[in-house]
Amino acid sequence: MKYLLIMHNNPAVWEGLPAAKRTEIQEGHGAFMDAIRASGEMISTTALGEPSSASVVRVRDGVKVVTDGPYLEAKEFLGGYYLVEVDSRERAHELAAMIPDAGVQGLGIQVSEVVYHGGTEG
Repeated sequence: MKYLLIMHNNPAVWEGLPAAKRTEIQEGHGAFMDAIRASGEMISTTALGEPSSASVVRVRDGVKVVTDGPYLEAKEFLGGYYLVEVDSRERAHELAAMIPDAGVQGLGIQVSEVVYHGGTEG
């Protein structure tokens, strides 16, 4: 079963952390990646840029409309993800709990089952 472990970021929470804690979290991602590569559970991972570098494209009445995005009124944004293949939903939850961001008040990891991935079912 494939799961997307989605990291939500909140700039106010991140900036409120001491520098040592931010470093610990960043280094923790390296250890986490090493662990899930070694277990054979990691498919891929991606970190995304700040929302200020993003845009949203919509087509309205056949006209492309590009706006700054995403959803500027939201405090949180998608910061990145890990795509993993595991034996169970419970294991996906275990892995999500290992991601350093999960231990930070105000941040969290969304666990979503993948039902389609590059031509294959979940």
